Amino acid sequence: MNVCGDRLGEEIGRLADQLSGLQAEDGTWRFCFENAVSTDAYMIIVLRTLEIADEPLIRRLRDRLLAAQHADGSWRVYPDEDEGNLSATVECYYSLLYSGYNRESDPPLAKAKKFILSKGGLQNISGVLTRVILAATGQYPWHPSHMIPLEFILLPSSFPISIFDFSGFARVHIVPILVLADRQFSIRTNLTPDLSELKVNRSGNAVGFFDDRIGNFAGIPRQLHADAIKRAERFMLERIEPDGTFYSYATCTILMIFALLSIGYDKRHPTISNAVQGLRSMLCRSGQQIFLQNSPSTVWDTALLSHALQEAGVPVDGQVIRASTSYILSKQHRKFGDWKIRNPKTIPGGWGFSDSNTLNPDVDDTTAALRAIKNRTAADTSYRQAWNRGLNWVLSMQNDDGGWPAFEKNTDQELLTLLPMKEAKSAAIDPSTADLTGRTLEFLGNSAGLGSRHSFIRKGTDWLTNRQEKDGSWYGRWGVCYIYGTWAALTGLTSVGVNGDNSAVRKGTRWLLTVQNADGGWGESCKSDRMMHYTPLGESTPSQTAWALDALIAVHASPVPEMNKGVQRLISLLHEENWRTAYPTGAGLPGIFYSHYHSYRYIWPLLALSHYKNKYCV
Repeated sequence: MNVCGDRLGEEIGRLADQLSGLQAEDGTWRFCFENAVSTDAYMIIVLRTLEIADEPLIRRLRDRLLAAQHADGSWRVYPDEDEGNLSATVECYYSLLYSGYNRESDPPLAKAKKFILSKGGLQNISGVLTRVILAATGQYPWHPSHMIPLEFILLPSSFPISIFDFSGFARVHIVPILVLADRQFSIRTNLTPDLSELKVNRSGNAVGFFDDRIGNFAGIPRQLHADAIKRAERFMLERIEPDGTFYSYATCTILMIFALLSIGYDKRHPTISNAVQGLRSMLCRSGQQIFLQNSPSTVWDTALLSHALQEAGVPVDGQVIRASTSYILSKQHRKFGDWKIRNPKTIPGGWGFSDSNTLNPDVDDTTAALRAIKNRTAADTSYRQAWNRGLNWVLSMQNDDGGWPAFEKNTDQELLTLLPMKEAKSAAIDPSTADLTGRTLEFLGNSAGLGSRHSFIRKGTDWLTNRQEKDGSWYGRWGVCYIYGTWAALTGLTSVGVNGDNSAVRKGTRWLLTVQNADGGWGESCKSDRMMHYTPLGESTPSQTAWALDALIAVHASPVPEMNKGVQRLISLLHEENWRTAYPTGAGLPGIFYSHYHSYRYIWPLLALSHYKNKYCV
């Protein structure tokens, strides 16, 4: 029994037509990449600090923050967070005061203040970025010692531990933070609020990047200090993208602005002005709201949607696919980035996440782009050359352990995850992950025609099967969370020839069926990556239902009843508009950073439904 019929085809056609109509003239799809509230708060703070009186923008960001406040006065980083998030609440409270449009006595801020004090005040903030932003604007003391000295960045990559042992994401945040900490920098304006009343212990705790357990390096000559400042400045300037942002991320761009101010740049220096303009280009409008994306997802969304539409039967030689693949081709990287340090013999060929990204390719975006352009390679030499360069780059990025990372090869020194900072375990390194390894294997099998006859494929499948959880699931690093990882693993394994009788595949399939909701769909809470075990959301979401279905489709030669029920629920979800369809299913940092991809309610359902139809309805 299956659910083949007019309705399935109609839904696929409707989705394809809807997406075709949403395509921009340049071939892209520009959906919002929504990251809770912190970036909006930071944007208000940086505009006020630079004394840029962009009142319409500040008011709209302020309105967005107020709309996101919960009844207890707090802000949260995902909707079902059990208690309000202290760091996010402090950021929002501070930025609302700094906006100048709210007073402490206003009911929303009075409730926020009460919540902050109930959680122990400023000294209980655990988020590094929150503490740094507060310290840089005079609300929080810098610790006079016990910091990593700035001279640390002078150590060469060949040294046992250097700045390049950190992941790229961590590195571009650490460098400006080290500059700020070194300078003990703080800047205030006439509008800067005073948060001293939020210190339960008025002496407060200082920001020591990381903390007292790190300690200063001993014996480094102080004459190297000026060289370290210059190296840090050069590090940041050399990684500024064409849009003015630092490494195409809003958060580290904001940190760079403060770091440049600390070493003497004027508030109106062209580099700072360009950075602010780059941040403005990252703003996204959704309905009546505007918010700051941490890194727009244009390349990612366009590549995924182009591929999904091709799977749905949209003609490769039609305008929609021709325009999208032409855009994707134009975004292939030609520059060497930091990935070259551990992968020096490979030419550039990857793709990055956002439109302005020219330096920081990643494996997932690259395989997404290659899936999208695959059908153009036979008839067009330029696509064939791009395919070869991209495939070569992906293969070269395989870690020595057999898995694939996100951004940089063999950046997996576990010692760094022990650093006493909340974000260290997830952000400090860039190791092989089940979702990246599974997604890469899926591409190599289904799009590149590679399989277990190749030793590097066997090495990848061995890595993946050895990382399966006891319950049969896999943990996904970049999506929420065990459903995401299990989908990636199962589709990856089956694409390279691991059949449904394999014990790992059987266990993974059985686990997916055990976590199916009564309504036929699937839904997982962001709590999973804090608890480090599957935590049900209690409701079904479009993307997670589609991931689970797609995995089951990859495994089963014919549909089982649970799949048909899932297809019916997925189709109904396509016609809903509520918190379930907007629930964040993209992951960044556990307990800190989650993403609501506005595109995901279209991409993954279209792909799963098309795969079902193509496999079972012919």
